[in-house]
Amino acid sequence: MSTLMSGGRGERGAAVVGGRSRRFNFAVFGLSRVSAIYLWVIFMVIFGVTQFHLFRTLDTTQLVFSQGAVTAVIALAFVVPLSTGTYDLSIGAMMSSGIVLTSWFGANTHIPMGVVVVVVVLFSMVVGLITGFVVVKLHVNSFIATLGMSQLLSALQLYVSNNQQVPGNFSSSFLHLGNGAVFHVPYVIFYLLVIACVMWFVLEQTPVGRRMYAIGGNREAARLVGINVDRMVWGSLVSSACIAGFAGVIYASEVGAYTNDVGPGYLFPALAAVFFGASQFRHRPNVWGTVIAYFALAFGIQGLTLQYGAGAFWVSPLFQGVALVCAVALASRTGAIGKGRTRSVIRGVLKKTAATGQLDSSIAAAEPDGSHSCGTAENSGTAENSGTADGAGPGSGAGLASRSYAAPANSSTAQNKID
Repeated sequence: MSTLMSGGRGERGAAVVGGRSRRFNFAVFGLSRVSAIYLWVIFMVIFGVTQFHLFRTLDTTQLVFSQGAVTAVIALAFVVPLSTGTYDLSIGAMMSSGIVLTSWFGANTHIPMGVVVVVVVLFSMVVGLITGFVVVKLHVNSFIATLGMSQLLSALQLYVSNNQQVPGNFSSSFLHLGNGAVFHVPYVIFYLLVIACVMWFVLEQTPVGRRMYAIGGNREAARLVGINVDRMVWGSLVSSACIAGFAGVIYASEVGAYTNDVGPGYLFPALAAVFFGASQFRHRPNVWGTVIAYFALAFGIQGLTLQYGAGAFWVSPLFQGVALVCAVALASRTGAIGKGRTRSVIRGVLKKTAATGQLDSSIAAAEPDGSHSCGTAENSGTAENSGTADGAGPGSGAGLASRSYAAPANSSTAQNKID
């Protein structure tokens, strides 16, 4: 007997039962799932009418996409650890470090730029490894650890640049990679799409991504079913640092120099895009929701700037601040972040893991009422005598789950109910 479980709210109408397709579910186009697209359309209509000769032009569109591609990459860097419930606030400083290192090598050495890019990414990887060690092994909250790391990176930037602008003296071919276009589409958009597609595939289509979402939904429950939580969190921080460092390389190829005001200012619009995007589509941090949310907000800022003219320097921080607060509130309300996405994530991981033979048995069907949290001690037994798929026994870290999550008594498999 198969059990039909929807992937999110309002998806029942799109299910297939017994070979027959139910009526199409128009809820997938509801305001709670694609509000970023509607907001984007509203901005295009309003500013297209009020600033027709400036806003609805090819030059404006190219400007928004070319300038916003780097920030969108930074936002994607934040999505990776956020999918595991971890925050990386060092992405802005990591990007600045990538810029200053790329510019310094370009100005002071004759090393080929391909090698410089590899060096910058490797440096970013080392920074991510250090951050992961602090978070995973020293048990420092990721918010504090990454905030401290950002200050260390800022010190490095000031030391390398001597608090001055660092012109890269790059070759024309390297600068063309950041400023060129094909059919009026900037190259940087293609870099963004490649990173986005790779991230989408890993997060949505592979066991690694499903485990990351399971950790973000409920860390202790994920640990109980045998997921190596520490390794996943550590790896997510490394990946985030590498993507942010590469964003610095892209920026350097666009601008050709480092200035000390670049980097931290990219953090807030990136966060606003991530949290706004988390409320889109799947109601969890996701790639395409983040990209669409960012450019929807970017076109809004561009329209306001054109509307108020040269004196509208206050528009961008005001808009970004309001957008960030509203985005976090919307993501929390829809359950995209926090405690709202536990049951479906853990259930999906358990089913996929059982299907590949990594667990000893299949997952029991969900309880009909679905009103309880995942595997609570009240409805699934105690954890004192249970083990996990990787052999965790009594007294191990998994035993902590007896406070709120549990496996069946005297069992070493994952045959517990996940409702």
